[in-house]
Amino acid sequence: MSLRSSLCLCVCAITLLSACERLGLPDPAKEAAQKEADARATGSACRHSGRAIEDCYAMNPDASRAAVYSGWKEMNDYMRENKIDTVKPEKEMEARAKMDDSASASASSASASASSSASASSKPSKK
Repeated sequence: MSLRSSLCLCVCAITLLSACERLGLPDPAKEAAQKEADARATGSACRHSGRAIEDCYAMNPDASRAAVYSGWKEMNDYMRENKIDTVKPEKEMEARAKMDDSASASASSASASASSSASASSKPSKK
């Protein structure tokens, strides 16, 4: 094999190996950094919406608690420093109202069916 073909082969191999991300090979360091960044953003969003840190943990069990707390605390300090008020999520409030309405409707229908079955079983049977 000549020097020129060896050099060409090496250049091609280096080019292919430098594009490992395009081959779909995962990079554990990048994935860990992305998960931590996501957890910090989640903590910040929870604080901005006025949620307690415990609620944030409960709503995001897969996120790192330390990173969530770090983001929550960072946003808390930022909001205090700049006198920013919390922003209540409107979509969530609408969803809760719908859930409460459907829960009360199903509870009332369940109690109505329970009372009708109870009254039917309390009637004496004629023999």
